[in-house]
Amino acid sequence: MTAQPIVELLHPSGLHDHDPVFTLHEHGKMEIASTVKLADRDDLAAAYTPGVARICLAIADDPELLSDYTWVGGCVAVITDGSSVLGLGDIGPAAAMPVMEGKAILLKEFGGVNAVPLCLDTTDVDEFVDTVVNLGPSFGGINLEDIAAPRCFEIERRLQERLGIPVFHDDQHGTAIVALAALVNALEVTRRQVLDTTVVISGAGAAGVAIAKILYEAGVGDIRVVDRQGVIHRDRGELPPHKLEVAQLTNRNHVTGDLAAALKGADAFIGVSGGTVSERALAGMADDAIIFGLANPDPEVHPDVARRYATVVATGRSDFPNQINNVLAFPGMFRGALAVRAERITEGMKIAAANALANLVADRLAPDFIIPSALDRRGAPTVAAAVATCARRDGVARA
Repeated sequence: MTAQPIVELLHPSGLHDHDPVFTLHEHGKMEIASTVKLADRDDLAAAYTPGVARICLAIADDPELLSDYTWVGGCVAVITDGSSVLGLGDIGPAAAMPVMEGKAILLKEFGGVNAVPLCLDTTDVDEFVDTVVNLGPSFGGINLEDIAAPRCFEIERRLQERLGIPVFHDDQHGTAIVALAALVNALEVTRRQVLDTTVVISGAGAAGVAIAKILYEAGVGDIRVVDRQGVIHRDRGELPPHKLEVAQLTNRNHVTGDLAAALKGADAFIGVSGGTVSERALAGMADDAIIFGLANPDPEVHPDVARRYATVVATGRSDFPNQINNVLAFPGMFRGALAVRAERITEGMKIAAANALANLVADRLAPDFIIPSALDRRGAPTVAAAVATCARRDGVARA
């Protein structure tokens, strides 16, 4: 007799029977499936005891075989503490699970990477790091998700130091990779050179800091980062470590003041902070400007307003052209890193991913088409190939 699936034994509350979104999420969005048949005693003996003992002993003798004879080499943990979930904020680990499940199925659907969602009931950095390190042998990579700044920076750094597998905070680096790809093509559309370009970033949290760093590595001429206190610069005083690092890399012309001051003469604006940018500030930008308002659901500059001041406009939303969507980056990033058993993800691998995405549509550029669709199935394989090649070049590949 076939066992009844546990989901058939559960009964939803019925409070949201008429909401199709709740219907889609009933019992979660993922399941575990076997890759082998268990039709008879021989199958059972090979898949489990006694056959599995031979595999265990082989791995004990040579730990590198773990990736060959278990799913670990192709499996990522998607981990959060629920402290900065999407646009919802600190909703806690339990409420964050639907997002972690979503991330896991995107990794599988677009990158062919297995993923397990994990929500940790702690916001203590030491406890979080120790827990993930202890879980490390079960996974080939770690995708950190929805962890509030500045805690997220220290968590990622410490995990990279202690684990010999890729650690990737998608809120930082996924956003940065896709933003750079879109910017590269927007500069092409507006006939600008990277070295001569001034970019203003509104927001100095996880995404803003990562975007600033990747733009610096990509050679953008001048980067100005603005937080609630105004433009970040070296002389502002009492900057936390992540903002001090930004100050050391950016603002070569020592601009001070508010967002309007930062935008004066700027070629591009990238918003990752929420709020609203005044039209007075936008009017100070250079001709043929570029505006990326990436806050969701409400961009810092609504596209209808942005088009009055910019030639190229992008948002984080799917109902406007040029959506900056992290799904273009992280499935391919992990697929490529896992394929070569990378020890870590380098800055070069991130830039390689961005350039691969930009090149994917380089022959069809237009003001309303600077980045592939989030549903473009070429994205993950293209990014994966570029990431794997770069990992070998950077000396972090083990296969």
